[in-house]
Order: sequence, then structure tokens, then C-alpha cells
Amino acid sequence: MAAWLRRILILALIALAIAAPLGQGNYIIYVLTSWLIFSIAAMGLNLTLGYAGQISLAQASFMAIGAYTTALLTLAGWHWLAAMPLGVLACFVIGFGLGYPALRVKGHFLAFVTLAFNTLVFLVLRNEEWLTGGTYGLVGIPRPNLGLFSTMRSLPFYYFTLVVTIIAALAMWGIVRSPWGRAFRALRENPIRAESLGVDTRRITLLAFAIGSMYGGLAGALIASLVQFIEPGSFGLAHSLRILLMVAVGGAGYFFGPFLGAGVVILLPEILRFTEGYYLIIYAVLVIVMLIFVPTGMIGVWGRIRDRFIARPVARADLQQGAQLK
Repeated sequence: MAAWLRRILILALIALAIAAPLGQGNYIIYVLTSWLIFSIAAMGLNLTLGYAGQISLAQASFMAIGAYTTALLTLAGWHWLAAMPLGVLACFVIGFGLGYPALRVKGHFLAFVTLAFNTLVFLVLRNEEWLTGGTYGLVGIPRPNLGLFSTMRSLPFYYFTLVVTIIAALAMWGIVRSPWGRAFRALRENPIRAESLGVDTRRITLLAFAIGSMYGGLAGALIASLVQFIEPGSFGLAHSLRILLMVAVGGAGYFFGPFLGAGVVILLPEILRFTEGYYLIIYAVLVIVMLIFVPTGMIGVWGRIRDRFIARPVARADLQQGAQLK
């Protein structure tokens, strides 16, 4: 895709995101805000899994760490803009530590390690009632107060979340286009070859987990303010699998994949509600069919259309070799 066409498409999507909640009720605005928040969480997992090739089933646990840290501090009187960075920093440090098992185990073994971590976080949140409120959770979490711009109502909070999402996306764009991004992709494709080319695979693996966890923490800080109530069940394994589904459906390793995947997982069930009791069955069938026929995700659909219908000039290898010999 040409650079100018990509810019036009991005601006059109931002304009659509700005206009989407206008004239809508509180529930629709809530659903759209949830889509933005889970897009941030999926962006982090996409970096860890899609770009660096390190599987993780613990993204919901980092949302929990970010949510509870931000909630406890804001309930103690801290401003959200001061509490959120501490939650994100805690996720970075813990995610960095979680990356160490990835230096020794791969594939489904690593998945079991991250699954165990997700379960551990859930049990701590449920049992340490003196800190987390246990199964009763934390209630009355304040939303960010930005002076003249109050986010207490649904629409202003949506636009606040949209701004945070755009900033997070720009930061992620810079990361994946930087030398770090190329190192992440090299780690995914062939760790041995990457190390032979001078890539510090140990450091890159740890950074993949740490940065991806940061995005989970940011999403958690936002979801706590959106719902204004959190409890351990909101961050169980099912939610980690949900975020993993977002990455897979959207297209792992593609920048815009998390937005499309979160749109399918969050928005599609709402669109199908007119089918009443059958909407979850239809939703599940559609997702299964999509993963079977388009294993590279929704982004892969465009690639197939482009390869099938849009002819692209291909340089002959023998002519290139002849030109080099001359």
C-alpha cells in the first residue's frame, strides 16, 4: 500500500472514530470505549506474540495489575495521571521478570508458564481481601479529572480514551519501525540466525514481554476508570484467551490487526444481537470459519485480494543477475 494511501486511510479511520459515538446512547458509547481499551491490550500482545513470536496467556493478568494499582492509588486520593504511570511501570517490571522463562522454554511450555502466572495473579487478587477487596472488588473508582475537561460522562471519557489510544498506537508504530522492531521480527523468524547477526536475543525477548505488558497495564488502568468497579473475575484466563483471539482474528504481526480483531470480538456480538438467543452461536461459527479460511487474520484478506486481482510487476531474477554481472 502506497504511503499516501495509508495516510489517507488512517485519517479516515480517526475521523470515523471521532464521529462514531455522536448521537448514540450510553451503552453504545460504552461498547466503543471497550473496543478502544481492548485494542490497546491486544496491541501489547501483538508485539509479544505477533512480532516477537513469544506466546503469552497472561495479558489479562497485566490488565489486572494496571487496573488494581491505578484503582488503589486513585481511591487513596492520587490523580489518575499520576497513578496510571505507576501501574504501567509495575507491569513493565513484572513483565520483564516473566520474560525470563521464555529464555529457557518455548511454544506450549511457555504458554503453560504464562497460564500459571495468570492463575497466580487471579488467586492473589481473590484471596488478599485486605488489599484488593477479594471477591467483592473495589467500587467507586474515580475517573480522570482534567480540569475544564471532565470525563465523568460517557462521551468525554470515550474521547479521552481515543486520545490515549492514538498516543499508544503512535508509540507502538515507532517501536515496530525502529531497530527494536526489526530485532523482534528476526527473533520470531529464526532466533539462531538473529543471534548470529548480532541481535541480543536475550534482551529482545525480555523487552518483548515487558513492553507488551505495559500496554496491558495501560488498558487495565482505563478499564478500571470506565467501569468504576473491578473484581478478580474480570481478569481471569477467559479474558486472556479473548485478547489472544483478537490478535489471531485481526492478524498477528500486523500493526492494524489488533484494532480489527478487537472490533470483531467486541463489536460483532453486539451487531448480531438481533438474532436473539442465536447470536453467540453465529458469532462462534463466523470466527471458526474466518480462522480456517484466513489463518493470517482479517489483514490477510487484503493480501489475498491484492495478490489475486492486483497485478504487481515482478523483476526477473536472471535479468537482475545479468545487470549485476555487467
